[in-house]
This record gives sequence, C-alpha cells and structure tokens, in this order.
Amino acid sequence: MVKLEICALASGSNGNCYYIGNEHEALLVDAGLSARQLQLRLAHCGLDPAKIKAILITHEHSDHCRGARVLSKRLQVPVYLTKKTFLGMGRAKQPEQVMWFDPDQPFQLGGFEVFPFSKQHDAVDACSFRIGYSGKQIGVMTDIGEPCEQVKNHFSLCHAVFLESNYDEDMLRNGPYPYVLKERVASSHGHLSNNQAVRLATEHAGADLQTIFLSHLSGENNTPEKAIEAFQSLIERYRIELTSRHAPTGVFRV
Repeated sequence: MVKLEICALASGSNGNCYYIGNEHEALLVDAGLSARQLQLRLAHCGLDPAKIKAILITHEHSDHCRGARVLSKRLQVPVYLTKKTFLGMGRAKQPEQVMWFDPDQPFQLGGFEVFPFSKQHDAVDACSFRIGYSGKQIGVMTDIGEPCEQVKNHFSLCHAVFLESNYDEDMLRNGPYPYVLKERVASSHGHLSNNQAVRLATEHAGADLQTIFLSHLSGENNTPEKAIEAFQSLIERYRIELTSRHAPTGVFRV
C-alpha cells in the first residue's frame, strides 16, 4: 500500500512549512522560515530535498512566504501561488520561478492532485490546500478566521489534517495583546481558537480521518497543554499530535 510521509517542519506565527511526500516526489506548503533553516530541518528529519517538486504558498504574510524566494532558487523548483498573493508579498520576497493557480480550481502537480480553496483570513487572496495522492487526502488548514463551507467540505475528506488551534479564548481575552489585535485574532478573518477547532473536528470530520495535527499555536495566547486539553473528547477517536514553531515534528506515514 502506498504511504504518504507528512511532517510539519515549522508551525506558528514565526514560520510555517509543511512537507507532504511519497517515495519519489514531495511538495512543501508554505516556506515561512529562512531557506537555510528549512534545509536544516529537512536534513534533521531525513527528508530528501531533491524529491521536492514545488512550493505552494497559502498567502502573503511573512510567516508563510519568507523563505520561498531563496529556497526556490536553491532547489530549482517553482513556487505556486495566486497572482494577488504574489503582488501582496512585496518585491523583496517575490520568487523568480512562479506558477499561477486560481482559488477553487484543482490542478495536477506530478502525482499529486492539489485542491486550493478560499478561506476567511485577513490576506489579499488567502487559500488553504487539500492534497490528494493514491486515495489519501492531506489537509493544511491554518490561518482561518472561522470555518466556512469550503473549509468544512474539504476537512470532511481528509485522512490527516494540519488544523489551526491558534489560541485559548481566556488567554487571548486576558493576555498582553492590545485590544485592536485581540479583536483581529478573534474575528471571522483572524485565527481559529482551540474551541473552534474542536467543533470543526467534532461536527465535520469524515469517516477516513485518522490524525489531527494541532497547528499554528500562538506563543502568547495558547499553550500545548491547553490545546491538547481542549481536544480531550476526541483523543480516543483520533491521533492528536502537536506541532511546534521551534522544531519539526517527526515524519508520520499515512
């Protein structure tokens, strides 16, 4: 049986990058750390960068695209993104080798089928991805203000998903952020709270879902312990794993 290898090389407000690969080829979703750091993390995980065929960018915020330009050059692979995202990145971050996609228009990339879909986030053309290979479906669903129908539908098809669990509502409410930033994070175009992520998983998981990676945890408004605690009701049904901004996860096989 074909196995996909998946890994969060980084996940958090200082940088995001997710690896999805098979025996012969791989994709990166986002490149929000320096190219050097991403290459070090690939090596640490025993992942072969020569297998990477493309970098997919979800939106123009620096923690998702910071390293794309240099990494694309080093690996000699294209960066897939929307034209609006490209323009929103600013010239210093814009990659040289680009391929366009349109939100909600699936495309083939090597042996992978890529389903980009629009989501609610405060970026010019924010997308998430569901990536299919040999019957397996992997979701990368972070930076979501609230779960729209697109998010719910794609989530229901996944075997494994990197799901945003950004903040604990009490910690955000009582934390150090200024009021305007608290409102932004909690808005319908901000981020998913632990409780929102649990509701999405409880109400919209499909029969094939096996693993949920709690992703994009806030360093100021969440803790790994609070995120895991929020998911206690689902811990016997699914494998619940934490991601980190500081180090990659292990490599998981789906």
